[in-house]
Amino acid sequence: MIILITGASHTGKTLLAQRLLEKYRYPYLSIDHLKMGLIRSGNTGLTPRDDDELTDYLWPIVREIIKTAIENRQNLIVEGCYVPFSWRRDFSEDYLPSIRFFCLAMTEKYVEDHFDEIIAHESEIESRQVADDCTIAGLKEDNKRFIDGFLRAEEPIILIENDYEKNLRSLLGC
Repeated sequence: MIILITGASHTGKTLLAQRLLEKYRYPYLSIDHLKMGLIRSGNTGLTPRDDDELTDYLWPIVREIIKTAIENRQNLIVEGCYVPFSWRRDFSEDYLPSIRFFCLAMTEKYVEDHFDEIIAHESEIESRQVADDCTIAGLKEDNKRFIDGFLRAEEPIILIENDYEKNLRSLLGC
């Protein structure tokens, strides 16, 4: 089984991946780790700020890792924001039953009401460099982009509206 987790910035993709790893003991691939390895090694001239270009660059690699894991009957959690809205088109019907997809996004009201809490938890799983440019407006815009894009692609979205932990527990089946 492949568990593919994507979504807007600060929605808890890494936290969900970590909890799924703890529950199922599946290995876990962070697309951010792959991104930084390729950037730091000089294998790309892209920077961490080149989101759209990074999706185009990283997704073909991630897609083939997913296919290889499925072909080898291996379980894998793949997490990151660099998943195109049209990801499903890249897999034949032979692969799709082996992929469980999650897209996390927050409502505008949730971002407004919980911004300080969102920022307070941004390094919950990994030590992130606190982004000075992370704003309410920026988070709202990022979430809207994911919601609109994945809705147009007719993909399911886990919309965080009220209780974040309750959403997370429901995804974990607790």
